[in-house]
Amino acid sequence: MSGRPLAILGARLLDPASGLDVRGGLLVVDGRIADLGPHLGRDGLPEGAEVLEAAGLCLAPGLVDLRVMVGEPGAEHKERMDSAVAAAAAGGVTAFAMRPDTDPALDDPAMLEFVARRARKLRSVKVHPWAALTRGCRGERLAEMGLLREAGAVGFTDGARAVADARLMYRALAYATALDAPVVQHPEEPRLAEGGVMNEGWTALRLGLPGIPACAEVVMIERDLRLAEATGGRIHFAGISTAESVAVIRRAKARGVRVTCDVTPHHLLLTEREVEGYRTYAKVSPPLRGEADREALVAGLADGTVDAVTSDHTPQDQDSKRLPFEQAAFGVVGVETLLAAGLELVHAGRIGLLRLLEAVSTMPARLLGVEGGRLARGAPADLVLFDPEVRWTVTEAGLHSLAKNTPFEGRTFRGRVVRTLVDGRTVFRLATTAEDAATGAAL
Repeated sequence: MSGRPLAILGARLLDPASGLDVRGGLLVVDGRIADLGPHLGRDGLPEGAEVLEAAGLCLAPGLVDLRVMVGEPGAEHKERMDSAVAAAAAGGVTAFAMRPDTDPALDDPAMLEFVARRARKLRSVKVHPWAALTRGCRGERLAEMGLLREAGAVGFTDGARAVADARLMYRALAYATALDAPVVQHPEEPRLAEGGVMNEGWTALRLGLPGIPACAEVVMIERDLRLAEATGGRIHFAGISTAESVAVIRRAKARGVRVTCDVTPHHLLLTEREVEGYRTYAKVSPPLRGEADREALVAGLADGTVDAVTSDHTPQDQDSKRLPFEQAAFGVVGVETLLAAGLELVHAGRIGLLRLLEAVSTMPARLLGVEGGRLARGAPADLVLFDPEVRWTVTEAGLHSLAKNTPFEGRTFRGRVVRTLVDGRTVFRLATTAEDAATGAAL
């Protein structure tokens, strides 16, 4: 990689990995961070360096999203690779892990290579594929885990489908241990959740909608924690939603189980009340829960029980969402609002800014075993420059995703991505003038 060095000056440097929070600059040479700190620029810069004046904006490691659904292959009308990476870049995400439950599923090395090739051609956000845990993500037979790991899989999961067979999960955790790879479980016991469309409780009764009990989640978590203990495997629970799940995982961590978990911004900010009016954009899996559950998730994020915040970006077309609530598809888009939604908790004083950045960059990169999530000499220059104070309103028209099923439509957030860089290249710049808007914000 070659090109002019880039110096970003006058930024608030934020590195959750080291606790750095200082005004200074950062130098990029050949796609990597060459130097950073308050001293940068005092003794001059490399000849021919491009200079970007940050004017006090926050400069942090680019976000790493653990779970993004892309419509390729099989559902390109919902989200293509190009629209997914454009939405990610607009949200400050410099790398994401792609879910494998596509059609066909990412259950053989050729499919992983297809994903890698499509992402490389775009020269934008880095895409790391999850491999299917079972063939076709059907939960019946294990996929060729060794070959998939060699082909570049960051780990194994059946995406939004829980692995119900305990013996199969036991074997998967044992094999994954030998491969030093995580196994990700959708924490929902299928038979208990069968037919449910929202959180079980008074709101569901009043609306006449079948509910999904909270115990469906914790039953699956308890089972898989026992299996992880027995095998020594790494188990990760995707998108936990209940207070009891937080408590159970906290206790498991205390006794040394190799367990991690994540939560979504919509579960941190919203509750089952969003379903009022049969609003299908609030139909997600696991479902939005009650206020006590939401509070427990926030507390778990603050104390480190919850390791990461993940968009669980699940694009759906209008025909899949504009249906009676029981028939509508599950899922919301969220990669573009991941940082902005998380900043709501920072502004409310519930978590610190470095803790948020750790949860959306450092920890996800560590869980995936990929570079990123830190500002340090030699690290890739995957960066996000953001204004933590500017206010903006989410609109369907303003989203870069091909799908528009956001639960935050019409919500005003405080904090917005201004620029996203991958290996030192600008892949997104916020349009601030009419000329910018006309030519497009992505550079």
